[in-house]
Amino acid sequence: MLSICRRLFSTFLILGLPLLLFPSESGAQDFDPADTLVFSHQSNVGPLNPHMYAPNEMYGQNMVYDALVVMSREGKILPSLAESWDVSPDGLTYTFHLRKDMKFSDGTPLDAKAVEMNFKAVMDNKDRHKWMGLVGFIKSFAATGPLDFQLLLTSPYYPTLEDLSTPRPFRMLSPAAFPDKGITADGIKAPIGSGPWKFAESVLGEYDLFEANENYWGPMPNYSKILVRIIVDPVSRGIAFETGELDLIFGMGQVNYEVYDRFSKMPGITAKTSGPMGTYAMAMNTGKSPTDELAVRQAVEYLTDRDSVAKAVSFGSLKPAGHYISPNMPYCDVGLAPYTFDAAKAASILDAAGWTLPAGKKVREKDGKELTIDYYFVGNRADQKTAAEIVQAQAAKVGVNLNILGEEEDSWRNRLQTGDFGMIAYPTYGPPNEPHSFMSIMRYPGFSDYQAQVGLAEKPEIDQAISDALSSVDPVKRQEAYKKVLTIFHEECVYLPLYYNALMAVYRADQFSAPLEFGNHRNNIPFETFKLNKKK
Repeated sequence: MLSICRRLFSTFLILGLPLLLFPSESGAQDFDPADTLVFSHQSNVGPLNPHMYAPNEMYGQNMVYDALVVMSREGKILPSLAESWDVSPDGLTYTFHLRKDMKFSDGTPLDAKAVEMNFKAVMDNKDRHKWMGLVGFIKSFAATGPLDFQLLLTSPYYPTLEDLSTPRPFRMLSPAAFPDKGITADGIKAPIGSGPWKFAESVLGEYDLFEANENYWGPMPNYSKILVRIIVDPVSRGIAFETGELDLIFGMGQVNYEVYDRFSKMPGITAKTSGPMGTYAMAMNTGKSPTDELAVRQAVEYLTDRDSVAKAVSFGSLKPAGHYISPNMPYCDVGLAPYTFDAAKAASILDAAGWTLPAGKKVREKDGKELTIDYYFVGNRADQKTAAEIVQAQAAKVGVNLNILGEEEDSWRNRLQTGDFGMIAYPTYGPPNEPHSFMSIMRYPGFSDYQAQVGLAEKPEIDQAISDALSSVDPVKRQEAYKKVLTIFHEECVYLPLYYNALMAVYRADQFSAPLEFGNHRNNIPFETFKLNKKK
């Protein structure tokens, strides 16, 4: 595909024909190119309801809306709308003290009453947000003064501040943008927040335009607009950057790995990756044959050469994963030794479990049944397809038939929820949701981790340990609880980690006066910190 696109590009230049990667827009052309950062995304940002999910794009919600607190790249909680806060000794009461004289981008005052209004909108729809552990611990909330907001919990929940820092749902919408009945789950009047950027206009399938928020309470960006071109295909996005139609490629999966590798070797181009932003793994169904057998799951761990998978998928840009949740996440460095590639050991484990290879056959059998595992992934994701094919080939060498099945994303998600899989592609959430929020949902039916774990005798023990970790006010006991959960996952081989996902940034160094830094999570593009230098 990439070589075809290159040939087409060259042909257009040779013939002197215009290369129109994008349709002509009227509104999007009304800007100063030297004062505008041109970015790209695969879809429009949507209605940008701060309290809801798809089709609202998280990176856009993060641009427009603020939270009470934010998390640094190092995992430290920092002030945002709240300049300070107090936590009661019993861990049940959080009192936030807001900055003075803040306004939403429409000029509406941002005070404690506005915060209370937003919390009410979220909690009125709490069933939709139950994936977030904090939602289940909130007892009440209220503005206790013009700039003081108090949150009461039913029992201690240590990651309260971490949950409040996420891109959704606890972000603040201007009261003037609330629907007449105040139920934001049904929609909002307009996407009006207090963040560094305000939404300006959009053309479906073509672009989104953001402008700097002149009412922003924090440091202003050094440029005034962000034009987000809609380019569905990562290869086309790479061509658009190379031809100068984009200033920046930034994010996860936004550029083809082969193209990224080529950019990394080009003079004048900076191509960099972040640290781990979640793990690309396979969940193995402990409640469905044949992966309900520990020996089968152990064999899959040993027969997989993660180094080969990571190199093939990313041309060496991503690191192979030895753990389901990266040890750089809080409480997750618990000293577990990764499974190493050892095809002979995998074969030995299967032999001992009665899965033997009959003479003249390629697939092991037990009691007349072949060792076949249905392995599902998102079919239009080239990286997932490549990973599936490599693991399939490695499994075949020891007599395991991985029946790889690419599906539409909706079908894949349905399998995650129902448990209708043997193995299934499952990227973890990454920071700031690991391990607390990510583990919290493991306790509820209808989520993939619950389905993967449901066949384990230790499942009640896992759920209790997660609850203990979330409610403990003692960091030592919290660490013990997380270690218990991670150890069970590791010893029971519930997951096959393949590689650590990462953000990628590609830009021309001379167009920025300082190196670009990554945000604290995969959906945080810190545009306001970028120092654009396009003026000549």
